[in-house]
Amino acid sequence: MTGMVSPEIEAYATDHTTPGHPLLAQVETETRATEESHGMMVGLLEGRFLETLAWLSGAQRVLEIGCFTGYSALSMAAALPPGGSIVTCELDPERAATARRYFDASPWADQIEILVGPALDSVRTLLGPFDLVFIDADKVNYANYYEAVLPLLADRGLIVADNVLWSGRVLDADDQTDDTVAIRAFNDLVRADDRVTCVMATVRDGVLLIRRNT
Repeated sequence: MTGMVSPEIEAYATDHTTPGHPLLAQVETETRATEESHGMMVGLLEGRFLETLAWLSGAQRVLEIGCFTGYSALSMAAALPPGGSIVTCELDPERAATARRYFDASPWADQIEILVGPALDSVRTLLGPFDLVFIDADKVNYANYYEAVLPLLADRGLIVADNVLWSGRVLDADDQTDDTVAIRAFNDLVRADDRVTCVMATVRDGVLLIRRNT
């Protein structure tokens, strides 16, 4: 996915970000070689951003909607305290198998659980509270994921939604494709929701940070 700054600035920011666990480089190499849609992977810059959010929040329980090949889950796992856990949801069994292979090889193998199947179905089986929720799956269901996870969010929890600027296409009135329309509607929904406070950051493809009003 195209970032919101120039490639040169993106490269500079990445170069000035602490490298991740060596396993993440392996995930990135395999994903780029085997996945046509490898741009869906968060990569080092956003991975460290997610890890930092997990660390700042002191998250004990993390929920991820959209595992892909495991990069983001592994990034967040690095910030888990002892006894912390991540539940990550992935629709595609092959991608889930790739992620599970890397999870099993990581220092956090016993802290990450992957649920395979439609995420909305998986979420219905879960009990909260979750301290951090990362939404990075099919865009047409963003509003549905949001409504499903909000009741599971801890009082001081944080929802992080990825790709909310959609390579700038949210500003293109002529773009009426399903994903673009869904992202615009989701952004408007959250902004108008008096249950929460949100801030949109221009990290990579846009990240919306959402906290519950208490």
